[in-house]
Amino acid sequence: MDGLTLSLSGKLVEAVELIRLGGPSIWAIAALSVLTLALILWKVWRLVRGGAWAGQASANRALGMWASGNGPEAVRSLVGRRAYGPRLVRAAMLARQDTSLTDDAAREETERVARQMLADLRSGLRPLELIATTAPLLGLLGTVLGMISAFQTLQEAGGAADPSMLAGGIWEALLTTAAGMAVAIPASVALTWFEAVADRVRLQLEDGATRVFLRTDAIAAE
Repeated sequence: MDGLTLSLSGKLVEAVELIRLGGPSIWAIAALSVLTLALILWKVWRLVRGGAWAGQASANRALGMWASGNGPEAVRSLVGRRAYGPRLVRAAMLARQDTSLTDDAAREETERVARQMLADLRSGLRPLELIATTAPLLGLLGTVLGMISAFQTLQEAGGAADPSMLAGGIWEALLTTAAGMAVAIPASVALTWFEAVADRVRLQLEDGATRVFLRTDAIAAE
C-alpha cells in the first residue's frame, strides 16, 4: 500500500513538473481538460435522466392504442414518463384532443414542445465543440512560444551552444501540442457521439408526432 502511495505521489509530481515546463498554455489546456470531463459527465447524466436510450417501447404502445381509437387510454399510459419520445407523443395527443386548438395550432404546439426537447438534447455541445477547436490551437501556441524561447537561448549561447540544451527546449515546447491533442480528441469523440444520440432522438420525436397526426388526418378523411 505504501509503495502504491509513493508511486501515485511520484506520478503526481511528474505531472505537475510537466505542466510547469509547458508554461501558461499548458495550464489553460489543463483547465480545459477538467472542463471537458465535467461537460461529458454532465451531458451523459442529462441524457440518461431524459431517457435518451429508453421509453420508445412505451411510446409505441401508446401510439398503437391511439391508432386503434383508444385516445384517452393512450394518453393515460404516458403519464409520468420522463423519456423524450413518450413526453412528445403525449404532448401531441393532448394538443390534438384539445378542441380549442385548430389542426395547425395543435401542430405548432407540438413543434414548440419538440424544439424545447431538441434544445435540451443539444445543450452543452457548443462548449465541447469550442474545446475541441481551441485545445489544439492553445497547444500549437505553446509550442511556438517554446520554440522561440529555445532558439533565443541558442542564439545567446553563441558558439558555445549545447545541442542538448536545444533538444530539451524543443521537447518541452512540444509538450503543449501533445496536451492539446490529448484534450481535443476525447472532446471531438464525445461531441460526435452526443450529436448522433441527438439525431436519433430527433428522428424518434418526428416519427411519434407524425403518427399521432396521421391517425387524426385519417379519421378526418373518413
